[in-house]
Amino acid sequence: MSDLLTEIERTERLEPLLAAGWQLVQGRDAIEKSYKFRNFVEAFGFMTRLAILAEKHNHHPEWSNVYNRVDLIWTSHDVGGLSGRDIRLATESDRLAG
Repeated sequence: MSDLLTEIERTERLEPLLAAGWQLVQGRDAIEKSYKFRNFVEAFGFMTRLAILAEKHNHHPEWSNVYNRVDLIWTSHDVGGLSGRDIRLATESDRLAG
């Protein structure tokens, strides 16, 4: 289990993600990003790689897929908002998306 991000952690750790295209979700303590791939197979491959990583960390995204687009939200339901797990896995999501 992780704790909610402190105000200092929010400033320091969210800034690079926001600069990389992540956005705060309106009305929730969560971050979101849409990824666009060349085709469905690439999008599904990304989701498969991320699913394996999420399972290893026992932390799972909210996501949807339409053809070549994957919409992803990270938040920690057990603590009611953003935690260090969300930051780590958002960063890893970007790495996996290439």
